[in-house]
Amino acid sequence: MLKSALEDRNFVESLSDPCVFIRKDMIVLTFVDDCILISKDGKVIQDFITSLNNGPEKFDFTDEGTLSSYLGVDISRLPDGGFSLAQPFLIERVIRLLQFDPKVTKGAKGNTPASYPLLSKDENGLPRKCPWTYRTAIGMLGYLAGTTRPDISMAVHQCARFNNDPKLSHERAVKKIGRYLLDTQDKGLIYKPDTSRGLECYVDADFAGGWKDGDHDCPESVLSRTGFVIMYARCPITWQSKFQTEIALSTTESEYIALSTAMREVIPFLNLLQEISNVLDLPSTKPVFNCKVWEDNQSCIKVATSPKFTPCTKHIAIKYHHFRSFVQNGTVTIHSIDTKEQLADILTKPLVESSFCYLRRNLIGW
Repeated sequence: MLKSALEDRNFVESLSDPCVFIRKDMIVLTFVDDCILISKDGKVIQDFITSLNNGPEKFDFTDEGTLSSYLGVDISRLPDGGFSLAQPFLIERVIRLLQFDPKVTKGAKGNTPASYPLLSKDENGLPRKCPWTYRTAIGMLGYLAGTTRPDISMAVHQCARFNNDPKLSHERAVKKIGRYLLDTQDKGLIYKPDTSRGLECYVDADFAGGWKDGDHDCPESVLSRTGFVIMYARCPITWQSKFQTEIALSTTESEYIALSTAMREVIPFLNLLQEISNVLDLPSTKPVFNCKVWEDNQSCIKVATSPKFTPCTKHIAIKYHHFRSFVQNGTVTIHSIDTKEQLADILTKPLVESSFCYLRRNLIGW
C-alpha cells in the first residue's frame, strides 16, 4: 500500500535498494512502517506529508519532526559541522542483561572487545554460570554492531557462532564485549564528511586464523575471515565481519575472496549513488561514480587487475571474478595500502590495544 502510494506521487523504486524511493526533489527511505524523508526544500516534505494526510489511502501516521532519533539511533549535530550516531539506551540494556553494576564492574582488559585466543566450539569446556539468555545478548549486540559500532563486529560475530551450545568460554567472551561497552557507552559513529573523498572500500582477510587454537578436526577452524568497510566522503556506510564460505588455500586466495565479497556490496552502492545524484548535490564531477579499493596484499591486487590466470589462482571459482570488468573499465580502482593503515584489519582479528585504538579512531572518529 505504501509503495503504491509513493508511485502514485511520482516516486520510483530504486533499482539498487527496494526500500529507497526517489523523486527528482525528494528521497523516501522505508523500514517496515518507518520512513525517513529527505529533501533540500522543507516545503517539499511538508507538501508530501499533507498529501499523505489528505490522500485516498487514509494513512494513519505520526510526524516525528526532524531526524534526531530513528530505530533506536540517536543522531546529534556536532559543533564542527559533523554529526554522531549512537545507541546509548541499547548499550544500557545490554549492560543490564549481563547484570553488570557500573559502580563496581571493571572495564575490558586491554580496552578491546575481542577475546584471544579465538573461540572454538569448546565441546568439553565448562558449562555457563550466568542465568541470562545467551541468544538475547547476541541479538542485541548484533544490532548494535551493524548499526553504530563496527568496532565490536568481529568480537560479536565470533561469539554468535556458538548460539546453539554456549560454554563458559563463550559467556566470558560476551562479558568482555559488555565490559568494553561499559567503558564506551556514549560512543558511536562520528561523521565528519570530507567532500574531497568519494566512495572507498577497505577490505582485508585473516587467513585460517582459527587453526592454531581451534578444533583441528572441525573444517570451520581453517576458514578465513573477511572484513570490509565501505565509506563515502570518509564516513563509514556499511561493514561486515564474517567467515568465508569456502576454504582458501593461501593468503592470496583468502584476500581475493574477501575482495570479491566486498565488491558485491560496492557495485550496487555505486548504482545507488548514481540514482540519488539527481536529487542530492553529491561531490563528483564524473559521469560515472568510481570507487577506490584499498588492499594490503600485493598478490591479491595482481590477481584482481591481471586478465590472465596463474597456475596458483586458476582454480578460484568464477563467482569470485565477477567484478573484473569494473576494474578493467576503471569504475573500480585497487590501491595498495600499508597493513598498519588498513581500516578493515579491525574487522578480521583481535588486535593489541595500540593498533585497535589507532584504527578505531580513523574508522569511527574516537
